[in-house]
Amino acid sequence: MRLFLASYRFGEHYDRFAELAGTPGPIAVIANACDSWPAARTAAVTSELVPLRNLGFTPQEVDLREYIGRPDELRRTLSRFPVLWVRGGNTFVLRAQFARSGADTVIPELLAADAFLYAGYSAGACLPGPHLRGLETSDDPGEVAPTCGIDPVWEGLGLIDRPIVPHLDSPTDPDGTGRALAARLRADGTPHWALTDADVVVRNGTEIQSYTS
Repeated sequence: MRLFLASYRFGEHYDRFAELAGTPGPIAVIANACDSWPAARTAAVTSELVPLRNLGFTPQEVDLREYIGRPDELRRTLSRFPVLWVRGGNTFVLRAQFARSGADTVIPELLAADAFLYAGYSAGACLPGPHLRGLETSDDPGEVAPTCGIDPVWEGLGLIDRPIVPHLDSPTDPDGTGRALAARLRADGTPHWALTDADVVVRNGTEIQSYTS
């Protein structure tokens, strides 16, 4: 299983991503964390496609809304890509779209077979954790029902054994919700990774390591 989990895009560790991804080629972009922001969604997708093309990749959006109730078709689609790129947005909306499409089953199964690299940042990095509790201080679970038609799902994918808290001391978190959540987890004795926008967590096989700057 290969995971590259960042607070913001590659952080300062593109070399770690490149080692896991191999030669640039096709890459599936999952942008469903932005589904509750229709006015901004197209620009959000474009903001991922252009930098990935500039790095030599051939990105293609895979919109999970097109696979609702069609997990077998989603499996066939994702199996064609050596890398998944899961961008940030609302973690709870992203999790709900994973549930509706069956991606929450399909992607872990394909990762267990080492079919591709899962690279995610912000919401995309939080999803592989054991749960999403605490992230409601930065992402609104209330966006799930009107966007997805289901209740929020609070369980993560369970691909790593502790939650990720992104955007520590980041300009994207002016209220310091990330630092407050990390402090609460520390006080509770809960293992976690608190990441600045430069930091990443990498899983390669059974080994999990954090890289800071």
